[in-house]
Amino acid sequence: MANRILVVDDEKLIVKGIKFSLEQDGMTVDAAYDGEEAMRLVRANEYDMVLLDVMLPKYSGLEVCQQIREFSAIPILMVTAKSEDMDKIMGLDYGADDYITKPFNILELKARIKAILRRMAKKNAATQAAEKRNRRTRLRDLEIDPDDRRVFLKGAEINLTAREFDLLDLFMDNRGKVYSREDLLNTVWGKDYPGDARTVDVHVRRLREKIEENPSDPKYLYTKWGVGYYFE
Repeated sequence: MANRILVVDDEKLIVKGIKFSLEQDGMTVDAAYDGEEAMRLVRANEYDMVLLDVMLPKYSGLEVCQQIREFSAIPILMVTAKSEDMDKIMGLDYGADDYITKPFNILELKARIKAILRRMAKKNAATQAAEKRNRRTRLRDLEIDPDDRRVFLKGAEINLTAREFDLLDLFMDNRGKVYSREDLLNTVWGKDYPGDARTVDVHVRRLREKIEENPSDPKYLYTKWGVGYYFE
């Protein structure tokens, strides 16, 4: 998907030039000409970056930056006057990710924007990978990855059918809960499935053969006689 950028500057010719140049690179660009409009757009939309001038009507760029940081970690590139070092310092203190000074070369501006977007993409990918690892569930020698639908026993991957995986995923997410055969049919196969309770028994037996060292003396998937199955 194209990156969506919000350009905030009260000089409409500058905004027009930036918008045209970024759109040539395949980005989607929205514009705001004062701090109040900028806040309204940021709250109403999802942006990949805000290019924010310091000198704005209604709210200054520093005020906008500070307000955005109260609810969002969206990258902010501040635009400051060449001589105003304090604006640069305050912008970074208020949460800006980088700054560029006027007058700027449009090629330098695009290079800064792309560099920040690359950093954010890498950061997001690392965060997603960490979250994905954290979603893995482990119980003794058995580990399940619900996102990739993979199961590992003593570090070696084992192959499960789709129904076997769904059963194991349900059991491991609800350890200790006893499921009747009817519960499992309704949850895993769906209420409209025409099969009967024997279907569950067959799949549980096959699942045990794959995850248990001794299926007749299970250490994971237990039977509660007269009721159903549960994971310990």
